Amino acid sequence: MHGEFPKQLLAKARGNTRRTLAVGVVLLAVIAALYYVFGPSGQQRRGNRFPAEGPVPVLVAPVARADVPVYLDAVGTIKALNTVTVVAQVDGKLISVNYKEGQDVKKGDILARIDPVTYQAQLDQAVAKKAQDEAQLANSKLDLERYEKLAATNAIGKQQADTQRALVAQNTAIVQADQAAIENAQAQLGYTTITAPLDGRTGIRQVDEGNIVRAAAAQPIVVITQLKPISVFFNLPQQDLPQVNAAFAKGALSVDALRSDNDAVIDHGSLKVVDNQVDQTTGTVKLKAEFPNADLQLWPGQFVNVRLLIDTLKQVLVVPTSAVQRGPNGTFVYSVKNDDTVLVRPVVVQKQDESQTVIKSGIESSDRVVTTGFVRLTDGSKISIGSADAGAPAQNAQPRTPRSDKQGNERRQRGGGNTKAN
Repeated sequence: MHGEFPKQLLAKARGNTRRTLAVGVVLLAVIAALYYVFGPSGQQRRGNRFPAEGPVPVLVAPVARADVPVYLDAVGTIKALNTVTVVAQVDGKLISVNYKEGQDVKKGDILARIDPVTYQAQLDQAVAKKAQDEAQLANSKLDLERYEKLAATNAIGKQQADTQRALVAQNTAIVQADQAAIENAQAQLGYTTITAPLDGRTGIRQVDEGNIVRAAAAQPIVVITQLKPISVFFNLPQQDLPQVNAAFAKGALSVDALRSDNDAVIDHGSLKVVDNQVDQTTGTVKLKAEFPNADLQLWPGQFVNVRLLIDTLKQVLVVPTSAVQRGPNGTFVYSVKNDDTVLVRPVVVQKQDESQTVIKSGIESSDRVVTTGFVRLTDGSKISIGSADAGAPAQNAQPRTPRSDKQGNERRQRGGGNTKAN
């Protein structure tokens, strides 16, 4: 019992020693870190990265005035302006196919022929029947003339003359029916020659030569699509509908089709139709644009980025987006003064995109703004202006479509949907 008490004291002393050593190691690490940061070598490193003295090196760009187009962006689906599924209108053997797959055809070009022998025979029968009935009609007319003369002298009764007159009318109706039968037979014979109903491009052949085709069959002979011009359908949020209708009421609106990889313009078209109702399931309205598609860059079924021009801001102030900074009090820019110092100037952003920003108020067209080098800048800092121009907007250039911060937020909330324009 007495031997265990010194052992407990010894273990307790060893525990205190370990804690003391651990605290000492931590203190040494903290001292070393402070020396690394604030010692002579640390000051030298900070001085090399951010010189403690001298002007701050920056790049600047002038404020420009330019006409800025305002677009609404969307993703559209390309559809042929007209699509025709060519099917047989009469039964028969397909004796010839006169088109090649993927061929451009004109309206009236012969696409295929069905064996016309049976239909030619039906036409000949109808013509012969009419000739027979016309002969009977002519004979009945002669009899009517004789009966009318005899009835005038009371040689025969008037009833007999009236009966003959009815027979003439009956034979006349029979001849008219024969003419209708001839026209029907001619139409059936004409259906044996299948022609293109419109200008367009043929697709893959569906029926080969030698097969029996039927008018009631669902199998088409070929599908023709009209590619020039071509249609693009796209949707816009219902919030954009008042702006679109107001702009559309003033005249035709321009629509551009863009590549998805580099936003290069594929083709220029015009808005044709704004749908007469909003889709309640999506809260969007459908629009239809038409493009000339002269180079066949647009293809039915393809997805394409489109932008609808609804307005143009005339001679507004434009700066690079990199010049616009955000702080606790809102957006601001660093304006360059004549003595190479900067002045913090709050600005009101009207529209903005990733490259350029339209400033509603806060700066003048004669100002210059800082575009890079903001790390050490404060109000009144001395600067050293670099030689690069930081991509200043040209006076007469057409900048990329800007949008407001609110528009960007709305677009992100919609999952990368259409750009809202005010």
